[in-house]
Amino acid sequence: MIGARLPVVAVVGRPNVGKSTLFNRVLGQRKAIVDDTPGVTRDRHFARADWAGRDFFLVDTGGVVEGSDSPLDRAVRAQALAAVEEADLILFVVDARDGIHPLDEKLATLLRLSERPVLLVANKVDNLPRETSHHEFWALGVGEPVPLSAISGKGSGDLLDVVLEALPDPETAPAEPNTVRVAVIGKPNVGKSSFVNRLFGEERMVVSETAGTTRDPVDSTMRYHGRNLVFVDTAGLRRQARIHDSIEYYAWLRATRVIREADVCLVLTDASSGIHMQDVKVAEAAWDSGCGVILVVNKWDLVERNGSTAPGIEKAVRARTPFLRWVPFVFTSALTGQRVRRTLDLVLRVQSERERRIPTAELNRELGRLVARHPPAHSRGRAVKVRYGTQVGVAPPAFVLFSNLPREIQPAYVRYLENGFRSRWPLAGSPLRMRFKADAGSGRR
Repeated sequence: MIGARLPVVAVVGRPNVGKSTLFNRVLGQRKAIVDDTPGVTRDRHFARADWAGRDFFLVDTGGVVEGSDSPLDRAVRAQALAAVEEADLILFVVDARDGIHPLDEKLATLLRLSERPVLLVANKVDNLPRETSHHEFWALGVGEPVPLSAISGKGSGDLLDVVLEALPDPETAPAEPNTVRVAVIGKPNVGKSSFVNRLFGEERMVVSETAGTTRDPVDSTMRYHGRNLVFVDTAGLRRQARIHDSIEYYAWLRATRVIREADVCLVLTDASSGIHMQDVKVAEAAWDSGCGVILVVNKWDLVERNGSTAPGIEKAVRARTPFLRWVPFVFTSALTGQRVRRTLDLVLRVQSERERRIPTAELNRELGRLVARHPPAHSRGRAVKVRYGTQVGVAPPAFVLFSNLPREIQPAYVRYLENGFRSRWPLAGSPLRMRFKADAGSGRR
């Protein structure tokens, strides 16, 4: 998978300067709770944003709360450094109404020492362009203040233009032939590091009974059947609501970036505790990102032989979650090595399916057969027709189908076509992208 690495923009500042309001403004939706009470944002919010065709990750950090248990300087330092650690660009938000605050000066000092790109955002400048209150923030020594009113949106477009100029150039993963990036993901303490160690036959990762031992993604490479397999062991993925400390949060952020840059994801689950909704959510995140997915049911050696069988578990999980119908399962034990090496063959198989190209003539024969057997439903008395299609991309396979009324194609019919395609070409473990366009003779776009 050759994909651009999305940059991270972190919003930092003391409490009640409007960080969450700015976060919501950039996203165009109310994701972060906004309140006049300082310290409302305790956990960090993370979302994908875009401006002028450029995507980036935006992180809303909690402000430093005065009167907290820890000393003020220590709290300021921990908050700022946690954001700086991962971010490609810092939005340092200050309150233009209040003027320069001692906490602003402390944060400015830390940000200058970090040598990371910083944009100083003077918020609550409501009378642009006449108001000049933001100019005093030049004294912080972190560059020119960019004025805006996050609550009304004034100046937000100008700020985002400056953000794009300050972001690093898009990094593209190098086009290494025959290389497959494999992310090993899952909840904390399902045995990801033990699994990678067993694959390589040596202690490459620190293994502990304590959940969350792995913080940073770690790469290990092997050669298998003529291809380079780069395995990335990631921190355990919790639900964001259960992430509390800065180190764990940014470990989770790095893990989600690894998923986006991977070709195939091995989603590890714990057989001894069963497959839960959070396991499915992790697999779904990888599937939605376009990765190939393999569900690895680890710790199979701990399952008592009480009638539970691999086929039975697999059938129950697939019935509960439709997209897992197309995902290979493998039941392993990192402790004993049972079926661990089988995942290597599955990785190559899934990647081959992701890279598969279907000849246009063959695709249209199958499409014609499916449409003839079950045409789309009429729309307001008009016949909806799907006339032809073509494959426009791989990794994952992507198709464009042409219709006289593309907007009237119902989701159920899209699922019918996808199921029909997969019956003909299984594309095991690989997502499938399908979109509809107006054909040239329809007169409607």
